[in-house]
Amino acid sequence: MSIKSTVATWTGKSAYWFLHTFRGGGSSLPGKLALKLDPAILKQLAKNYDVIVITGTNGKTLTTALTVKVLREQYPDILTNPSGSNMKQGIVTTFLTAPKSHQKPLAVLEVDEANVIMVTKYITPKAFVFTNIFRDQMDRYGEIYTTYQKILDGIALAPEATIIANGDLPLFNSKTLPNSILYYGFDYQPDNETQAPANTDGLLCPRCQHILHYHSRTYSNMGKYYCPHCGFERPQLTYNLNALTKMTPTSSDFEVNGQAMHLNIGGQYNIYNALAAFAVGRFMNVKPAKIAHALSENDEQVFGRQEIFHVGDKDVTLILVKNPVGLNQVLQMISTDDRPFSFAALLNANYADGIDTSWIWDGDFEKLPKLNVPAYISGGERYRDITFRLKVAGVPTDQLTIVPDLTNMTAEIQKLPTEQVYVVATYTAMLQLRKQLASQGIIDGGMA
Repeated sequence: MSIKSTVATWTGKSAYWFLHTFRGGGSSLPGKLALKLDPAILKQLAKNYDVIVITGTNGKTLTTALTVKVLREQYPDILTNPSGSNMKQGIVTTFLTAPKSHQKPLAVLEVDEANVIMVTKYITPKAFVFTNIFRDQMDRYGEIYTTYQKILDGIALAPEATIIANGDLPLFNSKTLPNSILYYGFDYQPDNETQAPANTDGLLCPRCQHILHYHSRTYSNMGKYYCPHCGFERPQLTYNLNALTKMTPTSSDFEVNGQAMHLNIGGQYNIYNALAAFAVGRFMNVKPAKIAHALSENDEQVFGRQEIFHVGDKDVTLILVKNPVGLNQVLQMISTDDRPFSFAALLNANYADGIDTSWIWDGDFEKLPKLNVPAYISGGERYRDITFRLKVAGVPTDQLTIVPDLTNMTAEIQKLPTEQVYVVATYTAMLQLRKQLASQGIIDGGMA
């Protein structure tokens, strides 16, 4: 290790120790300091690791958590970034804080789409996992095609790495790549001719620009797609969900390649995350029965992703939302709850959230007044926008409480008439709420 790398590593580790000893945590600053002293520090820190990179728009954090859970059935030494600090500085911090290992360790890293190339400049991953690409944070990424290109720019530096991709998403089959590719997807429904709604992103064939058709569709533009004009179609799946037997707001039961699975988290979108974790497990030679055991035992709270906590006598589920596809899947998931519940929407528009809030108009909030929801809360720094959106969706004004200052949020939650409360929040609004909950001893504070 060079003197520059040694000094950078010492500085980063010291900053991490200070922040976690005296300030309650911090996952970006140690990495920033190390990178300032040695921009190539990641090459030195990660040189002994087999690295799996997980990227995409939605589901990165939970897919990473589930993948780590699966791989620990066979590989005890796994380094990961569990708090979702997925940009270069956070990834450097992850390696700075790694314990020493006596065998070749494995790193499973969630990586922001635009940061894939910043990682592959210094690390050659063993595999990449592609979850999905949807319209998200237009100010940072642009359209879905530019987002995918950002990922491909990073992939180009690692042509020998295996790609494990969501085969139901047409975009992931649109380019010819030198990499070996394994696809996972849903394949449990009989063929039935259908098309996606007219306002769906990625509606057109990526090769000839005609409208895609589907033999079956899960949500958005994902499913068993084909183009009747040029013959473009879903690739052969290596890992397929061949039965979906039960879904509730808190669990799912399904089969993957004939192996029965139980997941202690609800939502069809989370089954995709579990399917990705299954695919990585099999790629790394973990037996299907061990994967099923790992997923069924998964009861860990994942940072802001259907995180459950108690505020007084209320059972509160906190769910990160950041784009219309993710929001609509959350709304679909909570609509399966047969109990009455209250609903809160917290909207911020900082850089980490995406400064453009127009995406809330593509969210299907109109679904809410049709459900058994007696009370609503709107809040966050952009409370006016989300309040107006809920009113346009048909939420009765006399059932809606506006909470501009989130420091009052827990008090407002305790006033709600139902035991079950769902809170959807953008990233920095989620952090503000978690900080308040931590200050009251409801959850542990800080980030990993």
